Amino acid sequence: MRTASIERNTKETKIHLELNLDGSGIYEIDTGIGFFDHMLTQIARHGLLDLKLRAVGDLEIDSHHTVEDIGIVLGQAIKKALGEKQGITRYGNAYVPMDEALALAVIDLSGRSFLRFQAELGKGHLNNFDLEMVEEFFRAVASQAEMNLHLHLIDGANTHHCAEAIFKAFGRALAMAVKLDERITGVPSTKGIL
Repeated sequence: MRTASIERNTKETKIHLELNLDGSGIYEIDTGIGFFDHMLTQIARHGLLDLKLRAVGDLEIDSHHTVEDIGIVLGQAIKKALGEKQGITRYGNAYVPMDEALALAVIDLSGRSFLRFQAELGKGHLNNFDLEMVEEFFRAVASQAEMNLHLHLIDGANTHHCAEAIFKAFGRALAMAVKLDERITGVPSTKGIL
């Protein structure tokens, strides 16, 4: 089983996360940030990941610490669940439309952290979720999972649709990248290591 359980307790957040890369999209998510819960369910459902997440953060300040720390923990869980990355596809990509919005996510589970984020979501809020935190969340995930991650919002007008297309595209690309392929022996790299 490619699973991980991670706890993170700081003066700003308390997070418990359980991840199964070989799941079916079952989730139990409570971050205290309604819109963010909705986005994380998209990753789980469209990434076919089983995800249990409970987070309590200093939301009386804002959503920054909670969202970033969840990104850190999710990235750590992905890395831990992948183990030595034996037999994985390694690369994943997905275009996802949501009405007028269109997003592209491309992942390389290379062992090297990089985020290219091209999406103009503005500086507003959706409910109590700060839109600037979309990029910060994915930066934390990419850093801790040691993945090369490109996220591009190709088109869109409605901010909810734009953000949701990005999260769905990430989930689908991740499902492709972590998929096991019986034809692959060892890791998919000429270096022999990822």
